[in-house]
Amino acid sequence: MELQIIWFVLWGVLWAVYFMLDGFVFGTGILHNVLPRTDGEKRVLINTIGPVWDGNEVWLITAGGATFAAFPTTYALMFSYLYTALLLLLFSLIVRGVSFEFRGKLEGEGWKKAWDVAIQVSSFLPALLFGVAFGNIFKGLPMDAAGYQGSFLSLLNPYGLLTGVLFVLLFTVHGALWLSVKTVGDLRARAKGVADKTWPALLVVAVAFLAYTKFATKLFDNYLAHPLLFVVPLVAVAALIGMRLFSARGAMLTAFASSCVTVLAVVATGVAGLFPNLIPSSLDPAYSLTIFNSSSSPYTLKIMTVVAFIFVPIVIAYKIWVYRIFRAPVTEAEVLEDKHAY
Repeated sequence: MELQIIWFVLWGVLWAVYFMLDGFVFGTGILHNVLPRTDGEKRVLINTIGPVWDGNEVWLITAGGATFAAFPTTYALMFSYLYTALLLLLFSLIVRGVSFEFRGKLEGEGWKKAWDVAIQVSSFLPALLFGVAFGNIFKGLPMDAAGYQGSFLSLLNPYGLLTGVLFVLLFTVHGALWLSVKTVGDLRARAKGVADKTWPALLVVAVAFLAYTKFATKLFDNYLAHPLLFVVPLVAVAALIGMRLFSARGAMLTAFASSCVTVLAVVATGVAGLFPNLIPSSLDPAYSLTIFNSSSSPYTLKIMTVVAFIFVPIVIAYKIWVYRIFRAPVTEAEVLEDKHAY
């Protein structure tokens, strides 16, 4: 297998794992002012993600680093073309992290309310922006020999916004299922209720997204040329339905596992349809950025492949260990007793 293909697969895996892990953190943040009824319950929500949220960012940094090292031309032009959107995304992620840390530093009601709003907004905005960005990548950017012919506002087209809404709803249900596993009592019941009530909207938007994708993108070309690839979106659909079925039976851990598979399969569906493009041109395919015309030298890719095969398993093992250590549900009583809690 060519090194460019290996790195395209790894690039897709890194993004998929990032969205699976940070997706429920986005969802928890979006629900921060919806589910809790007391300050103690808000602290419970933050503490369910407290030990893991910053570690999840490693996958975002790795995905960005892999793009920079393996496909530097795509990295450079992507940051140039999507500068405003990526800057908003970066600021949102910074505000989100600061909000988690600063909310508990003072006891004033106004102080906490301000950071509560910041947590919710800085969780909603990245989920939406990631969806809009990937929707436009799936659709193709208007670029030719003179560069990018669009603007920030042109990214807010119907297909990009629909993908953004899909990401927001998917992460909201993902976060609600996470909270139904990581909390107890009435808060757990409310989290399950939000997941069950939001799921039909997610299903409708997912169906609309698949139908619109047929007309707005060329993602299905690879699937029609290689029908075996249809296994990937079918897994996504099965896992999406599984989320609701397992939740109805009260098997919340299995429902959350189905949610994880849904996120992975949705991203894999888009990435498989993109191949070999990284950013297609909507004006002329000759100006598309592919894994072959924007990759690093074979020597660079060989060194990176060796490094990746050594360190990625170590990172995976570390993440499994962290989630195992902090697997127990978080209760309001233990949060109030622990002076080191968020």
